[in-house]
Amino acid sequence: MRARNSSTERSVTELARRAQIVAAAIEVIAEEGYTKASFGRIAARAGLSSTGLISYHFAGKQDLMDAVCEAILREFADFVRERPDDGTPAGQLRTFLIANADYMAAHRGQMVTLLRIRRAQVRPDAVNARGRTDRRDLAALLAEGRRTGDFGEFTPDLMAGFILSLRDGLIERLAEEPGFDVEAAASELVAAVAAMTDNGGKT
Repeated sequence: MRARNSSTERSVTELARRAQIVAAAIEVIAEEGYTKASFGRIAARAGLSSTGLISYHFAGKQDLMDAVCEAILREFADFVRERPDDGTPAGQLRTFLIANADYMAAHRGQMVTLLRIRRAQVRPDAVNARGRTDRRDLAALLAEGRRTGDFGEFTPDLMAGFILSLRDGLIERLAEEPGFDVEAAASELVAAVAAMTDNGGKT
């Protein structure tokens, strides 16, 4: 029984340490850039005694960057998923867009980090996987809206790609312009998407 408890305690400790390192990496990349995010700088930001503690938990920089992307995207997705909506396809779409913008506004550092990793790396696997999931889920919502008459005529998969491209454009503006007004941009995004998906008053 003791061995099991000890193993559990080690596991909890290791998860906490990994989370600490990931959080430090996000801060370093957001503030100093991807190229300056060395294990030395990340260890110093995390308050670790040596870079060996990072190497113990991550196989290399790519492994750490994958973990950073996964952590940000998981938090992003959970934030959006937990936002209540009115249950209609149109309401769910509006809530999805506003929740995305709200997360961006409150987590600029994470968005900057995600964009910098995406631009610097050949294979940001977690980002690509989340992009495919977002597109699939949004296309399903749009298809349901077409079925119920909430939305007009369009190809759901193509429209999902258009909408996500607009959303991603907000991320880029936020990362590049410190004073970018995400809330104002979100209002215009919601209006634009509503116009793109409108059913023309049909019932």
